[in-house]
Amino acid sequence: MTERQLKLGAVLMGVGGPGDQWSWRSPEIPGDASVNIDWYTALARQAEAAKFDLLFIVDSQYITDRSPNHYLNRFEPLTLLSALALVTRNIGLVATISTSYNEPFNVARRLASLDLISKGRAGWNVVATGDGGTARNFSRDEHYDYEHRYGRALEHVQVAQGLWNSYEEGAFPRDKEAGVFFDPAKQHKLDHAGRYFQVEGPLNLDRSPQGQPVIFQAGDSEEGRQLGAGIADAIFTHAATAAEGNAFRDDIRRRVADAGRDADQVLIMPGVSPIIRDTVEEARAHEESRRETSTLEQKIALLGRPFGWHDFSQYDLDAPFPELGDLGNDSFKTHADSIKRTAKENSLTLRETVEHLFGYKPGPFVGTARSVAAEIEEWFLAGAFDGLNIHITAPSEFARFNDEVLPILRERGIVPEDYRGTTLRENLGLPIPANVHTQAAAPVLAGTPS
Repeated sequence: MTERQLKLGAVLMGVGGPGDQWSWRSPEIPGDASVNIDWYTALARQAEAAKFDLLFIVDSQYITDRSPNHYLNRFEPLTLLSALALVTRNIGLVATISTSYNEPFNVARRLASLDLISKGRAGWNVVATGDGGTARNFSRDEHYDYEHRYGRALEHVQVAQGLWNSYEEGAFPRDKEAGVFFDPAKQHKLDHAGRYFQVEGPLNLDRSPQGQPVIFQAGDSEEGRQLGAGIADAIFTHAATAAEGNAFRDDIRRRVADAGRDADQVLIMPGVSPIIRDTVEEARAHEESRRETSTLEQKIALLGRPFGWHDFSQYDLDAPFPELGDLGNDSFKTHADSIKRTAKENSLTLRETVEHLFGYKPGPFVGTARSVAAEIEEWFLAGAFDGLNIHITAPSEFARFNDEVLPILRERGIVPEDYRGTTLRENLGLPIPANVHTQAAAPVLAGTPS
């Protein structure tokens, strides 16, 4: 990793994700923002002008009538990012793709296509699907259990990475004069036969200027952390305090080292929602008003998601939090277990549990431009994160961060003045993975007489 500076991601959520029920009513946000390519194009250009390293598109493949607005009607990530690749030049393009309900050959090919279209700017946010209902959209009666979800995720990524090594550099000389288009000695089958996948290969696509897409991962469970430590170049997370961020970083670094990888080459990038106003009081008031726009009914509906969209409206709000047994084990288990544990340890009613989860809690990056910049600098220098994923709502809110906070951070040397290169790996300070077949051949070539 080169000189350490803050990495920046822009999370584009259209008309609003979980906990953001009313931002779509802003006059700045089109009602169809989540399916409006002009809206995404404008934000992508805004982020690139501010020298953000990447755009991040979240995704899922299952909805109910209680899903957040953005989830109900939104673009498929790779299709969207392929369009944005043509109107941007430097910013990375990161798509969320499930390993649970996709085949690795198709994922490898689609991501490699985006990587070539964008000239080396693609990234993959690897997720093991938590929404159990997704199974019914893919001809399955039951969702994968935790062991299978994460075992499948690891093998899925390993297969994709193997396929991205199908061609060595120089496999396509395209020598018209000699009549040589292709060198078959530089093409390699994968011949993978594992627990979850059997893939012969090779992939019918060459490597991009960055070698292969950057791997991102998000997941706070034991299995999720182990997966991230084994495969990820960068990890998306959440941290309410710098101490929490440091603890997460230390845990991930230990796991990465145990996996035989270089811990300094795995970036930690939590998601944040900065709010900038002329005074701290104004910023806090705006933050609280945003948090209080969701109705009690909406909060109760959202509570169901970690439990496989369980319907909590059937219970007495003022009775003790219901006994749910192992409900949530095949969905977002870590989050579901945390909710059940908190409710039990504090003897909370259902109403109190909802308010505990969704009530107003002051965020760390809310205030004036100088106070927010100082907070970011303090966390960054303490090692709590390597970068930030900024949740984007109204363009004017985004502009205040870009126009007021980033100049302060640049002045202090925390944020670079410009892009380091044209690929996502260059801009994140990550090495280009060597082709394993080229590496294997190198000692033989070195010993061959000239």
